[in-house]
Amino acid sequence: MFKKQEFARLLELAKGDRSINEYARECGVSSAHISRLLRCLLDTPPNPETIKKFAQKAANGVTYEDLMKAAGHIINEVEAEEKTIDDEIMEIMEIMRELGPDVTLMFYDLKGMSQEEKESLKIFLQGLLARRKQREENNKK
Repeated sequence: MFKKQEFARLLELAKGDRSINEYARECGVSSAHISRLLRCLLDTPPNPETIKKFAQKAANGVTYEDLMKAAGHIINEVEAEEKTIDDEIMEIMEIMRELGPDVTLMFYDLKGMSQEEKESLKIFLQGLLARRKQREENNKK
């Protein structure tokens, strides 16, 4: 996710005591583009190539990695872990939706479960869904 304000803060640091025009000239990036980023007017981050240009001429120890993280091109380990957990929960919820409300109501605290419990639950629900689908197929015959 693009953190506009954090990116603007880092870009201002990277610019240092140079004017926007000076920094733009050194980086080979439009001064208007830098100005819009500094004023948080853009909803999309600059691409990695532009960020590389900013980082190569950055002052105050601002790094490519700092800028890339603020731009949302790199997520930190905690965010990556949360995303994985959210993906797993969504997978479990999808299986539960297919099984219906009677089964879904039995499980309400997925975030409180350990990783091992989630894996076991997912395997169990997949098996339950497969058996239910098999039974439905047999009943159609």
